[in-house]
Amino acid sequence: MTTPRGFGIAVEVEESVVAATAKRADELGYSSYWTNNRPGSDGLQILRVAGNNSSSLNLGVGVIPVPRHTTEQIVERSGKGTDQELPMGRLLLGIGASGKGALQTAKDHIEQLRNELGCKVYLAALGPKMCRTAGEVADGVLFNWLTPEFARKSADLVREGAEAAGRPCPRLMTYVRVSLREDGLEKLKQEAARYESIPQYAAHFERMGLGGVDASIAATDAAEIQERLKAWDGVLDEIVVRSITPDDSHEQLMELVESARPS
Repeated sequence: MTTPRGFGIAVEVEESVVAATAKRADELGYSSYWTNNRPGSDGLQILRVAGNNSSSLNLGVGVIPVPRHTTEQIVERSGKGTDQELPMGRLLLGIGASGKGALQTAKDHIEQLRNELGCKVYLAALGPKMCRTAGEVADGVLFNWLTPEFARKSADLVREGAEAAGRPCPRLMTYVRVSLREDGLEKLKQEAARYESIPQYAAHFERMGLGGVDASIAATDAAEIQERLKAWDGVLDEIVVRSITPDDSHEQLMELVESARPS
């Protein structure tokens, strides 16, 4: 069975390109549209643009770090109660927590945000403890930089947490970084190196025994993308094709959204 696919972009992408790719992703049958939330950026604003240019896509941000961003700040940025309110029924609000007390911080914020916004709250999970915590409390889990084989192990940890908490397993999703041709591969290498320099990701790659490029798809053409994405069928509930292009231009992103289209 083919696993549903979302499409993901960098938060820095121009809003006109966001509008065009979201519209096309909706037409092609993608199930969700995602962006990240780097410091100084606003992933929720990007989702607002995507939501205004699509009708059925779920809208995901992966992820907003807490408590660096408070519940109050996130609620305000969501436009709750204003004419700029995001479509809460379609919103997949991803959060991440790290450092001392991260597990409890994640639990507290998930409860608060769910109560305040009424949307589904996803938790970013790398290590075993956060995977189990996600199983205990989150509506969904967003993995990152995984191979299909390691994704199965991480998913089992989430299921353990859910079973211990006496609740259904959250929806299991992951970013799968995808690039095209040599110039795309070069950008992917840069992205992988950046993450490999972050301590918690360095530990994650060490657990897998692989580097970032090994946990991604660097393809030469659309046919290779489709063939390699098949390895994810039946592994998780959904995968997000996280686009890696040289300049995130309209042409490059439209080519990738077409090349990775769901079957």
